[in-house]
Amino acid sequence: MTLAGRNIAILIAPQGTEDPEFAKPRQAVLDAGGNLTVISLETGEAKTNNNDLEPGETYTIDKAIGDVAADQFDALIIPGGCVGADKLRASKDIVAFVRDFFAQQKPVAAICHAPWTLIEAGAVNSRKLTSFKSIRTDIENAGGHWVDETVVVDRGLITSRTPNDLPEFCAKLVEVFAGAQSAAAASQA
Repeated sequence: MTLAGRNIAILIAPQGTEDPEFAKPRQAVLDAGGNLTVISLETGEAKTNNNDLEPGETYTIDKAIGDVAADQFDALIIPGGCVGADKLRASKDIVAFVRDFFAQQKPVAAICHAPWTLIEAGAVNSRKLTSFKSIRTDIENAGGHWVDETVVVDRGLITSRTPNDLPEFCAKLVEVFAGAQSAAAASQA
């Protein structure tokens, strides 16, 4: 599968995003030939974590959330990490950005604690999804149908539970993103 010509956004918190949940999907998109933009609350660098508590890597942020819009992208990836996911869902600009992907019916991939941001965006009601098990009740209270499966796809929303699911999650997000109409083609339609 190729993502050539596809513009993919990936979110990262200034601190606290789970490193493999950012790095592996990022690499999967790049390996498939996609154009990737790293987005956070502000430009500069972001520091990831491993297992929520151990230091991870440092990544360059390409764009601040105030400088982008969902219509510039074909799909969105939201990595988890308890601390990072909480920082992202607390940003009204991030939540609005995520909400716009659903309004525009563009695919979104979220892993681990990332569905917290989906909940804030009002995007889980009547959807089947999975996540890290500790936020099951949050998803159910928001009207989602939580299941304990490696990867779940429901109307363009791809979800997985933990870093252990990353091989299947990355393969599925590339597959779904490759099948989505590109933003450039949509603007010419």
